[in-house]
Amino acid sequence: MVNTTKVHRVIFFALLCVAVGSTQLALAQDSNQSTRNVAATPRDDDVNLDTQLYLILATNRDVEDDKMPVALNNVMKRLRESLTFKHYTLAGTFLNRVRDNGRLEVKWVGGPFLVPASVTTNNPSFSEFSALVKLATDGSGREVVRMNEFRFGARVPVITSQASSTNASTGSFPVVNYELIGLRTDISMREDAPVIAGTLNIGASGDAIVVAISAKRVN
Repeated sequence: MVNTTKVHRVIFFALLCVAVGSTQLALAQDSNQSTRNVAATPRDDDVNLDTQLYLILATNRDVEDDKMPVALNNVMKRLRESLTFKHYTLAGTFLNRVRDNGRLEVKWVGGPFLVPASVTTNNPSFSEFSALVKLATDGSGREVVRMNEFRFGARVPVITSQASSTNASTGSFPVVNYELIGLRTDISMREDAPVIAGTLNIGASGDAIVVAISAKRVN
């Protein structure tokens, strides 16, 4: 006579082993799937942004307008609607890369773009730009790029006295002094859509520097 209790125990043990094995297999598959998903999803510190800084010289002097990049079309339209300057020249453009939620700091020496072209001088400009760059979402749910503690500063050459020809032995040179200019602000913008960060007047010349900035994600 077969011991039914013993048979039931054997069957129960076999079913228990199958259930445990299936659970372990499912957990292993879920773990592998989760690992693949984590690997496929970039972390915040893996996201980088290219920032583009534009310095535009606004002037009433007799100079030719430069052909501006297509990306600045909306910026130039806004400038011509809001300011009374006759001419605009692209004094410089700078491309830099920074990771999401990272700080960007750049310093450079540039040409004498604030001195009239008719004046011979080798005085450079000393500039710096810094910002904390972060991807965020605005109140409407749209993704934006925030630049907190955005700062642009420069020491620029300004002519304080015109050239004199009274002393032929020493030559004829203008007197150029340096003036410190700058701005600091917090701004937000859509990706790859340049915005005006600020306008800085330059001494008695009546010229101004327009600071524009844009940013976009890159791989």
